[in-house]
Amino acid sequence: MTHDHDLVLSPTPRQIEAALNPPPGRTGGDLVVETLAGLGASTVFGLPGQHALALFDALRRCDLIRYVGLRTELSAGFAADAYGRVSGEVAPLFVSTGPGALMTLPALQEAAAASAPVLVVASQVPVAGLGGGRHGYLHELRDQQAAFRDVVKSVHPVRTQSQIPSAIAEAWESALSAPHGPVYVEIPQDVLLAPTSLPVVTAVDATPHELVPRPELTAVAAHVLAHAERPVIVAGGGVVRADAAGKLRALAEKVSAPVVCTFGGKGAFPWEHPLSLRSCLDDRRVMDVLEDADVLLVIGSGLGELSSNHHSFTPRGRIIHVEADAGKLEANHPALGIHADARLALQALLETVESRPDDNAPSRVAEALATVRERLGAPEHALNHGLLTSIREALPPRAPSFWDLTSLTSSAWSSWPGPLHSAQGAGGPGYGFPAALGAAVADPTTPALAVSDTGTALYSIAELATAKQESLHVTWLIVDDTEGEAPDGRPDFVALAASFGAPGTRTSPQALRDDLTTALATAGPTVLVLPVRPPA
Repeated sequence: MTHDHDLVLSPTPRQIEAALNPPPGRTGGDLVVETLAGLGASTVFGLPGQHALALFDALRRCDLIRYVGLRTELSAGFAADAYGRVSGEVAPLFVSTGPGALMTLPALQEAAAASAPVLVVASQVPVAGLGGGRHGYLHELRDQQAAFRDVVKSVHPVRTQSQIPSAIAEAWESALSAPHGPVYVEIPQDVLLAPTSLPVVTAVDATPHELVPRPELTAVAAHVLAHAERPVIVAGGGVVRADAAGKLRALAEKVSAPVVCTFGGKGAFPWEHPLSLRSCLDDRRVMDVLEDADVLLVIGSGLGELSSNHHSFTPRGRIIHVEADAGKLEANHPALGIHADARLALQALLETVESRPDDNAPSRVAEALATVRERLGAPEHALNHGLLTSIREALPPRAPSFWDLTSLTSSAWSSWPGPLHSAQGAGGPGYGFPAALGAAVADPTTPALAVSDTGTALYSIAELATAKQESLHVTWLIVDDTEGEAPDGRPDFVALAASFGAPGTRTSPQALRDDLTTALATAGPTVLVLPVRPPA
């Protein structure tokens, strides 16, 4: 084996020119921004703070990256999460030392649960203040990065300017390697502020690693699937993130296996397909089908609390578990564990498995769904069913939706026919509206919808200022399910929206579809307030 490869390592004339003639006034902050631009970043989210000002000054000197400033670090984290989910690209997030950095932790926990590629660049106290002593610096923490280690995928501390490009590139690569996830880079204030003599960063390599399934495991899994009597597939968010919906459908049809999508995996399989059990994981009849399977292929899901009907799921058959996060393999059930990216695992299975016809599989699916429809047709589900129908009819086909955890969201998890994004992984309130803002930044060609209730809306109400400032095409539906109760200090959300310069409308269940259609067609941010009286 030789390592003597014929690589062309000499810089190009343009790189030589940039290296030998750097613009004046550059600092460590410029090295961060130049590296991100070289990696292909086009947007940075964040909120300035004293220790991180060099980062934001450098952004002003860069014409290649758009800065979107939120009103709280928590909201900035949620916006970056959604940007990463919608675009599939890394979402850089700039925050300051101490409280600023710590405020992002709930959002990063959600990003980790959803495998969203967020790259945090946080400042730190000057180098002289590091090491665990108490020096009295503003925002000082004895070990700031320790707070992030249990939340993010990887931590990349920087202590000198020469380390900045490599640390950023390593973090970028980590964020995009399966499983995707948030990463954390920490740079002391004085390293960011100091003038730099290093040349302009012009070329950075951060190619994500591919996670290929081991062939002996593929062989066993294909054999088990081909000889199964009642195979079923559980498709999680890993299938969506890997852009593997087409391969999933091909495999399901090849082995005649019904498919149920987890709440995070909605959109991985066609809703109306004869083999689709949809996303009815909270339904006993669908769980019976899963438990009765003699072979259960779980791909891109850890079968966590919500995906297992609060851990009430007790499979009786053999499980094949494909998961890019090694920590989730067999975490809840014994299985043939395959540590691999969903797309590559599905491709390997498609190439290996023998066809398995089963004309009875669609009828088993239809029987289970008939029971689901009967349950959802009960009077206590009528209100939410009608609201969701109106929202679906008003929402354009390509428009993404972002949901805070509300009673309406719980209904949507099972009955919404396409993809939706919610804070189901970590459960943090205040996700919906700032996430919709991040999506609107990622794709300005279509409106984005946020759905909250009056409680969760207050977590992110200040971001109406961001939406207005950035002219983001987002409609915020605020469901007031406290109709008839004492006001308890709740604001007038229509008047509050107007105070930010955003059109606000009070609607009703009967007018919701038309009012939402109008709001979604209106440029810029709009707010709809929907008072409802929950069933007794």
